Amino acid sequence: MKVLSIQSAVAYGHVGKSAAVFPLQRIGVEVLPVYTVNFSNHTGYGAWRGPLISPADVADVITGIEERGVFGDIDVVLSGYQGGEGIADVIIDAVARVKKANPDAVYACDPVMGNAKSGCFVAPAIPDLLRERVIPVADIITPNQFELGFLTGTDPGSIESTLESADLARARGPRTVLVTSVERPDSEPDTIEMMVVDDAGAWIVQTPLIPMKANGSGDVTAALFTAHYRRTADAGDALARTASSVFDLLQNTYDAGSRELRLIESQEAYADPRMQFAVRRVR
Repeated sequence: MKVLSIQSAVAYGHVGKSAAVFPLQRIGVEVLPVYTVNFSNHTGYGAWRGPLISPADVADVITGIEERGVFGDIDVVLSGYQGGEGIADVIIDAVARVKKANPDAVYACDPVMGNAKSGCFVAPAIPDLLRERVIPVADIITPNQFELGFLTGTDPGSIESTLESADLARARGPRTVLVTSVERPDSEPDTIEMMVVDDAGAWIVQTPLIPMKANGSGDVTAALFTAHYRRTADAGDALARTASSVFDLLQNTYDAGSRELRLIESQEAYADPRMQFAVRRVR
């Protein structure tokens, strides 16, 4: 499997591409990384250095890859945090060109905008751009529950309402919606859930809630789920594998008292997930 990853990168720590690439490689996926930013560290520190890469430069790198004749071998285009408005056009164009070369390729979009605790933390134009232009060309999207609500103009807060919101998102184009950070008032205390919806049905998995902020965990989740799902077309199995791997990654990080993901130290969790959490069909 080959993944064209158009994402941000940091030198220190693990977010964006710096979180997604190694877990993909560890499960046998070849990644073609294209940077959209090259920062010293993630912006949660409040200070960072390094450039936003211009849309023209990002497009130039993608064209260079195309000139090597490999677009026909790409199975997945993966995108995440978009630092500036112009990157969306570059991604949309790249998806169209990859799909022209390989009609079986899919586009997986992690529509990074914010979360329920922090609100939106991207440039003001990005959420509308994602909703109106990017999401309609995606095959797979991986929003958290807060982002799903923004994309659909809803307020999902139960299994039923989250399913309804996912269906509204699917009506806009993507056939598969993975919803992360699902919270509902009737769930067990100190737990959190993920839900996936596709044409075959809907599944949910519940894990213990680890009391920490984990920058980059969403990037790992989107990457692993997309790769597993692309391989098997089994959303429930992909959900189970992803939940297992990401939980162990977060537990290892929490146990170490680390602010940055213990990404390398947790590599066996990607290669050989314990499958310790039951996935329940909800539709």
